[in-house]
Amino acid sequence: MASRSCANFLDLASGNLLDIPHTPRPLPRVMTVPGIISDLDGYGSNDGDSDVCRERKIIVANMLPLHAQRDRVTAKWCFSFDEDALLLHLKDGFSPETEVIYVGSLKVEIDASEQEEVAQKLLEDFNCVPTFLPHDLHKKFYHGFCKQQLWPLFHYMLPMCPDHGDRFDRVLWQAYVSANKIFADKVREVINPDDDYVWVQDYHLMVLPTFLRKRFHRVKLGFFLHSPFPSSEIYRTLPVRDEILRGLLNCDLIGFQTFDYARHFLSCCSRMLGLDYESKRGHIGLDYSGRTVYIKILPVGVHMGRLESVLNLHSTSAKIKEIQKQFEGKKLILGVDDMDIFKGISLKFLAVEQLLQQHPELQGKLVLVQIVNPARSTGKDVQEAKRETYLTAERINETYGSSNYEPVILIDRPVARYEKSAYYAVAECCIVNAVRDGMNLVPYKYIVCRQGTPYMDKETGMNLVSPPTSMLVVSEFIGCSPSLSGAIRVNPWDTDAVAEALNLAITMPNSEKQLRHEKHYRYVSSHDVAYWARSFMHDLDRACKDHYSKRCWGIGLGLGFRVVSLSPSFRKLSIDHIVSAYKRTTRRAIFLDYDGTVVPQSSIIKSPSPEVISVLSTLCSDPKNTVFIVSGRGRSSLSEWLAPCEMLGIAAEHGYFMRWNESTKWESCNLAADLDWKKVVEPVMRLYTEATDGSNIEIKESALVWHHQDADPDFGSCQAKELMDHLENVLANEPAVVKRGQHIVEVKPQVRFSLSLTHTHTHTHTHT
Repeated sequence: MASRSCANFLDLASGNLLDIPHTPRPLPRVMTVPGIISDLDGYGSNDGDSDVCRERKIIVANMLPLHAQRDRVTAKWCFSFDEDALLLHLKDGFSPETEVIYVGSLKVEIDASEQEEVAQKLLEDFNCVPTFLPHDLHKKFYHGFCKQQLWPLFHYMLPMCPDHGDRFDRVLWQAYVSANKIFADKVREVINPDDDYVWVQDYHLMVLPTFLRKRFHRVKLGFFLHSPFPSSEIYRTLPVRDEILRGLLNCDLIGFQTFDYARHFLSCCSRMLGLDYESKRGHIGLDYSGRTVYIKILPVGVHMGRLESVLNLHSTSAKIKEIQKQFEGKKLILGVDDMDIFKGISLKFLAVEQLLQQHPELQGKLVLVQIVNPARSTGKDVQEAKRETYLTAERINETYGSSNYEPVILIDRPVARYEKSAYYAVAECCIVNAVRDGMNLVPYKYIVCRQGTPYMDKETGMNLVSPPTSMLVVSEFIGCSPSLSGAIRVNPWDTDAVAEALNLAITMPNSEKQLRHEKHYRYVSSHDVAYWARSFMHDLDRACKDHYSKRCWGIGLGLGFRVVSLSPSFRKLSIDHIVSAYKRTTRRAIFLDYDGTVVPQSSIIKSPSPEVISVLSTLCSDPKNTVFIVSGRGRSSLSEWLAPCEMLGIAAEHGYFMRWNESTKWESCNLAADLDWKKVVEPVMRLYTEATDGSNIEIKESALVWHHQDADPDFGSCQAKELMDHLENVLANEPAVVKRGQHIVEVKPQVRFSLSLTHTHTHTHTHT
């Protein structure tokens, strides 16, 4: 039964619930065969008449990469691209012929009377499709569920009490689902489902893939999470955890910044949905209802051209000279962070305070310039973080400063790109001390600016005498940390360690600083945003290559919807066809599995219900029918549970024992009369059972089975592998085989094929 969070949400924002204007100009469908418009999976048709199509990619994000303002004279809306937007930069990873369409919200609210005109203008001039979320919905969706519930949780902050974060609110969750539905509807208005690639960005739109997959079973769909993904212990506290996981699993490719984030996601899928994953030729894949959902691990990069173009500005060079003069004779350390509780700004200040206290010789010579970007959200937590930051800075400056020296300079105002780039270029060391962050590109930008450009070097005199150097002190809890192997990694909570790292950074010999810088610059310059986008789309293309080689069916209600993918030879059984064939035939053989067929797989009660017994008895009473239960269970249990069905045949222990009905004797398959190996196997299994909580041994007449379904998924799987290796060693010379199944390790008699193969060969030879 669907949960309350699932039920009817697919239709929550449809109909007359929300009056969202349609995209004014539908884009033409793709002609895949001359003269034939593809209509696979019931996509429907489109009146587009274009028969020539460029490759298209649809980028879906919370915000469009646009600036918007009203013209003071005409009062009309004017738009321009945001040249600093990541969504705009990723186009560099695509071929020049690729058409990119953006779907998302504007940063300003457009009156309903102007929305149609604005939508037309944005589509024609910018290839952008605005979503126009109603004000109240946007507030609950973005400022409510995204910022007050998802964002803190993904950064390991739990609402332990009302004063420490907001508790789960189902109204906000419904707004999140409704907003995702609107985004999906906008994609549906412009998509060519046979050919377009859809790339969804970040945690704001994690259930959008379910809506798209429900409408287009074979849509080419990728998702990239820019924030951290928390460990299963944190994530499992979310009441709608399954719905969000299933939403992501409706993609073909899911991207993460680091292996840790991917590992946490895979662990959640394993523990909460029972899904297994494996690595295939270097690519991690999850089997989800016959579909393989691939996992990609690749951090985002910076736009080299954009950064270098700012360094080549005259205003940047002038600012560099000004900063050099201001801090002449001093060691400049730089921090650039958003004002929020996870960036660790106050912890950074405490480390500087510790450094000045432990090394008095640095007083008057060391300066930390902290640039504070505007907060992305408002709330009590942000205000408290800001207050603590200012108080700490004031205390340090009062203690160690003087009339002409401040050890901590706090720049809390909008800072132009050229000014920020100038600080990057001059700073001897950059510190990023966040306690949790998805990626954080500040270290990458710092490295590029320290490298400089020929124009900047000529104008400022930097890097002319000696090669460029840089030093990074980065938190081990940010996404870029693993890729910066030359940085000094720190635990931001350990103030002493951070202080020592800063001291090491500013006292390290220039030759070593140069080597570290060169290593970092090689990585950053070769793994830029274009490389990231190109690599992701290449893997998405590979993940979708067999879309049309399988048969697909959509199953599930609400946000539990998924697509089942099966081989082309699979045919869905028709009830009418079965009934017709059943009535026509005079001899019928009916074979039924036990667990999962006669009784539910998850049922604690393993005996069949009276209704099932009645159905089996009715089938067996027809003399035209031969009905068998085929199971891996033991014959004693099956005989007891199915005793009321006197004419029912039973094949127990996978056919090792068989009887035609209750009145006939059990027949055994004498594969191996020697079962002495059981005396060796049972003590070994008992050893692993005692060491693995939740495991148990099933003793059969012909086999022994170790079950770990109720054990911890990771520990149980690890123990099963160890047990299998152990048993294979002790049974090397015994007539038994060890098999690994789903949550089991089974030891059974070895099948000897020599007689049957000889018989088959003789029969074939004689026939010939």
